[in-house]
Amino acid sequence: MSSPLYDYGGRKLPYDTEIEEAVLGALMLEKDAYTAVCDILKPESFYEPKHQKVYEAIQMLGASQQPIDMLTVTERLRLNGKLDEVGGPGFISGLTLSVASGAHVEYHARIVAQKYLARELIRFSSEVQKKAFDESNDVDDLLQEAEGHLFEISQRNVKKDVTQIDPVISQAIDQIQSAANRASGLSGLESGFHELDKLTSGWQNSDLIIIAARPAMGKTAFVLSMAKNMAVNYNTPVAIFSLEMSNLQLVNRLISNVCELESEKIKSGNLQPWEWDSLLARVNNLRGSQLYIDDTPSLSIFELRTKARRLVREHQVRIIIIDYLQLMNASGMKFGSREQEVSMISRSLKQLAKELNIPIVALSQLNRSVESRGDSKEGKRPQLSDLRESGAIEQDADIVCFIHRPEYYLRSDTDASGHDIRGLAEFIVAKHRSGRVDDVKMRFKAKFARFENWEENLDTIPTQVGSRLNEASSAAPPTPQLSGGTAEFTSNEEAPF
Repeated sequence: MSSPLYDYGGRKLPYDTEIEEAVLGALMLEKDAYTAVCDILKPESFYEPKHQKVYEAIQMLGASQQPIDMLTVTERLRLNGKLDEVGGPGFISGLTLSVASGAHVEYHARIVAQKYLARELIRFSSEVQKKAFDESNDVDDLLQEAEGHLFEISQRNVKKDVTQIDPVISQAIDQIQSAANRASGLSGLESGFHELDKLTSGWQNSDLIIIAARPAMGKTAFVLSMAKNMAVNYNTPVAIFSLEMSNLQLVNRLISNVCELESEKIKSGNLQPWEWDSLLARVNNLRGSQLYIDDTPSLSIFELRTKARRLVREHQVRIIIIDYLQLMNASGMKFGSREQEVSMISRSLKQLAKELNIPIVALSQLNRSVESRGDSKEGKRPQLSDLRESGAIEQDADIVCFIHRPEYYLRSDTDASGHDIRGLAEFIVAKHRSGRVDDVKMRFKAKFARFENWEENLDTIPTQVGSRLNEASSAAPPTPQLSGGTAEFTSNEEAPF
């Protein structure tokens, strides 16, 4: 029989009807055979259409916990209106006669599953080849589509065997001992925000962490501050995938953060002599740090998987940050709605975190419903239901956090109780799969786009130096002469730093 369904280029597709018959016969002879193969096979795993219909009937019986034998399968096929299509009761009887024992049903089922996977790969590669010959197709789009379909095929074959508890206990004890030996007492990666680290014990491997907020709350500023803390202060390799900003924009914000220079001055280059000295001295803190930035726009989940694996393998990256989740796509796959696509992306991020055994931090937007609530401080606090396309994100995430700045909404220096809220940022841990939920107070310095620990001393510049800065700022800015990576100034004023 020659048909596109059964034949590619005149070559026979991989299949074995005898083994398929043996599996179906064993399922109707052995009481517990279906339990052994239900996770391995599905109707389309069988090459013969008749065998697909028989297994579909067996699957329906198994799902409803009814006995599976020659009589019940025949009756189920009759109810489905497919008994005559498979050849009647005689065909079903013949299947049971073709097998002597069901002892090897699981082994035979795996052969059927492997041949089905081989057929799927042949079909997939044939379609890609056909489209590649068509010059009207965009090659980049074709790559995205091919990667999406290949991911689907690979996911169908992802199985993990059960593990006896003893080695897992040993691994848990080792992790506890490792945490005990650390000065910080944390079992995960330190973010540099002390109260947050106490709450989470550090970002844990294989966790998916969602950080959400409305625009202008400082999501990107927070993860940049955290990435700087981790890469510079703790020498932790960090990767940032920025879908919204270019790598140059991100680095400019990092320079503003580290050098304590306003972003407007960074953009304009209108710096005083002491500011140039500060910039060139402090920016060296960023040089050589293990901070990796990818600014690919409209990044697909499949591109991310490939790049993340390479970063972990080649640069030993220990945490990945994505800014932000809703800008990602799953190109090459078809979805009924954007919500379904976001669900697939969040689920894939969780799978990737488990596969690479590192924490993945993904930023997310909130719905506008936050803005429509009451004007009080509590009324504007975000909730889990405010997550945009929230269902799967909330379900897949191990930790869900919100950033809330009361000062932004109240437009005041104090709240209703008279507490000073200038620079206050509330980091709200609203879901924590392996710990408690709580609020963490942080300090947000808007002009430097930087988050700090709430307890940190604001007065970092001595008074006498501050007065000299004021004097210097009133003078006309000299033009820096750049030479060999350093800046030289001609001025009678000594640089304050």
